[in-house]
Amino acid sequence: MSQGVPETFGDVVRVRLRIIRLTPAAGWGAVAATVACTVALGLLPVGFAVATSVMLGRVPAAVAAGPDSAEWAEVVVAFVLASAAFCAQQALTPLQNALGELVTRRVDGRMYDRLMAASLRSPGIAPLEDQRLLDELSEAGTELEQGFQSPGRAVAGMLHLIARVTQLAGYVVVVGVAFSWWAAAGVLAVVLAFRQGQRGGLRRYSRVFRTVAARRRESLYLRGLAMHAPAAKEIRVFGLLPWLLARYRQAYLAWVMPAWRERRRILLWPYFGYTAFGLVVTAAVLVALARAGADQVALTGMALVVQAVLGALRLGEFYPEADVQTQFGMNAYEALRRFERGVEPYLEDEERARDSPERTPARALEGTATRDAPAVRDASRAVTPRTAAAPRRELRFEGVAFGYPGRPEPVFDGLDLSIPAGRCTAIVGVNGAGKTTLVKLLTRLYEPDRGRITVDGIDIRSYPVAEWRARIAVIFQDFIRYEASVADNIGLGAVEHLDRREEIRAAAADAGILADLDALPHGLDTPLARHMTGGTDLSGGQWQRVALARALFRLRHGGGVLVLDEPTASLDVRAEARFFDEFVRITRDRTTILISHRFSTVRHADHIVVLDGGGVLEQGGYRELLRRKGRFAELYRLQASRFTDDEEGPAGATA
Repeated sequence: MSQGVPETFGDVVRVRLRIIRLTPAAGWGAVAATVACTVALGLLPVGFAVATSVMLGRVPAAVAAGPDSAEWAEVVVAFVLASAAFCAQQALTPLQNALGELVTRRVDGRMYDRLMAASLRSPGIAPLEDQRLLDELSEAGTELEQGFQSPGRAVAGMLHLIARVTQLAGYVVVVGVAFSWWAAAGVLAVVLAFRQGQRGGLRRYSRVFRTVAARRRESLYLRGLAMHAPAAKEIRVFGLLPWLLARYRQAYLAWVMPAWRERRRILLWPYFGYTAFGLVVTAAVLVALARAGADQVALTGMALVVQAVLGALRLGEFYPEADVQTQFGMNAYEALRRFERGVEPYLEDEERARDSPERTPARALEGTATRDAPAVRDASRAVTPRTAAAPRRELRFEGVAFGYPGRPEPVFDGLDLSIPAGRCTAIVGVNGAGKTTLVKLLTRLYEPDRGRITVDGIDIRSYPVAEWRARIAVIFQDFIRYEASVADNIGLGAVEHLDRREEIRAAAADAGILADLDALPHGLDTPLARHMTGGTDLSGGQWQRVALARALFRLRHGGGVLVLDEPTASLDVRAEARFFDEFVRITRDRTTILISHRFSTVRHADHIVVLDGGGVLEQGGYRELLRRKGRFAELYRLQASRFTDDEEGPAGATA
């Protein structure tokens, strides 16, 4: 269960105050309308009780006087008022629900805006790869998406409570004025006791879920497994249905049985105590009312007090429109606030990194591991912002050190690497060698902990982040398949030029995919998603070429460096080799970087760099590295042996 669940009375008060402080996010007009509606819904039941009591009290005299008498007219007036109160209540209830929905959506919309702003605020991606921050982001996003226990529901629930409080206050005043203030105090005590049992019990019961959270997650996973399409084939082919049902039953009972036990302990048994107290006090009030008799309380007063007592007692029940919402609704808000606070230190780190090439970051959250070096602001080496330019001579990593937060070992520790401009450089290495990390540093999704990256001798941190990134086109390993038109999927490489259709077609032609795209039902306007009207999907190889076209479109609009970060990892080695061969042909004379863990697919690159152990192990041309019989040749032959018995590999290369 979330950390946002209140634990003490002080926590309860603080959470309620935070809900109230969120109320202006709904807009004062919506809040004022909701308050007016809820106050009316609180007063109308009391008015109905008063009107019906007056009507009952006047009936004997009206019957005696006849239909044309003033007494009869009073009964009719009371009846009309009671009917009006009842009808108004029925009319305002859906209005209250509609206003509550409006308040919910407005507040949750603001929370979504804050969550998106916080997640996009950092120029780098470090906050989005911090597991503790991801937990907060996931909790906030899930609750906001589901909309049942969201901050907006909490605000709406708090406003809806006004009706209940107003109604209770009205009934207490009626009992006090019409009969006895001691009786009114007794009725109020009973209602508050029941409410304490309901809300306090709900608060205590919510803590039970913390102890069964793991089993509950397991049961939810298994339930989703049974209902979602990805697992449907294996469940049927392997005959997993009996196992799945048994496992789900076991996991479900493992958490629900302890929860039921605790619910009985927390809610059921105390309920008998509250009920006994309520019966005693209510009986005492009604007995006192009966003993007072007609000498002290008229028939109208007796009817009014009875209705008020019974109406007040009903207010001791569970409030479906407010209780759960105000109890749990702020969990997402608390997660959002923790995420926002967690992002702040990363912003400070990146600001320091832009000002000083030498630094070590202070990390976001308490308990997150950091490297134990001071964050230094070296004013003498600070760089002045300038206009970014594509490399003319080289890109260079100079003594670059970097490690991910929370991991004891750095990925790089003094990396020195030169990438010549206008040529194709392949970066190869086994998984975990730092190939993708190198791309993240080059694109400034992370900043180095030490050292610098330069373009023609100029530190890239001297450029505004957006300007430097405008010079780089990247096809990431997990490139995005946008649910948009073909043209948009390509044009998003340079979104400010999204309307350049001929250039989009040219990029698609360069990527070797134009003919396939023209054959789609609506050509470049075809949505690439089957669930969209007129939409379709592409094969894996076609999607790769669309991603390549997107990167080439960026090159047409100011990009000077093209990076291919293992987007073909799911292909077999021959298909990947063909893709890379064509890539090298398309990008000839451009500064390109190929990232691959397959040593046999980069033979046409001008320069090959082997990463290992946090640095450059070997570098040189393809045949040169094979002749050296070093690490590259060893891993090349090891991988090639899986596809051919020829030691020279599938491409027929010779050492």
